[in-house]
Amino acid sequence: MRIAVVTHNVVRGDGQGRANLEIVRYARQQGARITLISDRVDDEVLQDGVEWIKIQPKIRSNWLMHGTEFLLKANPLVNRLRKDFDIIHAYGGCLTVPHTLNTSQFVHTAWLKNAMHPSRTNKGFYGLYQSTYSRVNSAIERTSYRNARFVVPASNTVRRELHDELGVPESKMRVILNGAEPTEFHPGTEDRGALGLPVGVPLALFAGDIRTGRKNLDSVLKALVDAPGLHLAVVGKKAESPFPALAEQLGVAGRVHFLDFRRDIAAIMRACDFFVFPSRYEACALVLVEALSSGLPIITAETTGGAEVVTPKTGIRLKDTEDIAALSAAMRELTASPERLQQMSRAAHADSAQYTWEKIASAYYTLYQELAGK
Repeated sequence: MRIAVVTHNVVRGDGQGRANLEIVRYARQQGARITLISDRVDDEVLQDGVEWIKIQPKIRSNWLMHGTEFLLKANPLVNRLRKDFDIIHAYGGCLTVPHTLNTSQFVHTAWLKNAMHPSRTNKGFYGLYQSTYSRVNSAIERTSYRNARFVVPASNTVRRELHDELGVPESKMRVILNGAEPTEFHPGTEDRGALGLPVGVPLALFAGDIRTGRKNLDSVLKALVDAPGLHLAVVGKKAESPFPALAEQLGVAGRVHFLDFRRDIAAIMRACDFFVFPSRYEACALVLVEALSSGLPIITAETTGGAEVVTPKTGIRLKDTEDIAALSAAMRELTASPERLQQMSRAAHADSAQYTWEKIASAYYTLYQELAGK
């Protein structure tokens, strides 16, 4: 099978880029011939005999212009080479000419309408730029998904948004979630002190962008007020974040440990007791699968894309992200019963077996075979 993958990144350390990498590696192992039409590609992929056609936009600092330049170069290239491939797999708005398959990790049209969109929370230049960025990408994605023969949403949230906002037929879609690497994210013990974490106390973990309220750290901090004894580790860039000051105002700063951006998130997960992530808006949270694989019980929200991986045996799904009392009760519930926490931890790790990168990549390859008629 001859497969072309059109995407910005095929790299580790990037959510979509990691998914691309794992799918490409698996397809190559099955004997497929792979050509990447991409900006960045990890060397380990190229060592597997994958061909790389570089599209590296000159503008790197402005994602709107960067993405537009990539698209304008990818379209004519794919049109010229399309007869060489059985499958042309694109990601989002990377390609608007006809292609076989498109993976959607995010729906700009839905995000633009959300109350947490920066155009509503920031009335300055940043808000104006984000409004323009989302509107341009909204127009692009409409054409991309219309010209894709088949679409893979990366969560049920994305599936609903594609159907409700863009009119993508259900018959044209199949949800394939993101995955986790079990050799990296797995249960175990870690030295909390060495990681800069408190020792001998119940410890929850929050991880994500903490520069805005979209991930809902403000509600987590408010809920912590009524969860006495529980400490919270926060992974995310502290620069320009309003939440250290909020923790001070709420009187919980002594129990909140801002760790800044960290690359050892897998070790930090093993050092914590449970994961709390009631995001107000999320398309497909890879971090939920990583927490599950690490054996962490999870508190999340129905609005969080990817929350379908959390069951009553593995965590708690809140119906309302703004219900501070319910969030606090969930945090107290998991803190109060070490035995139940251990049961949920075992169930979480067991459930994660269906979300390994190998299983996810296999599902994509099966779809490739169906679409190619092989």
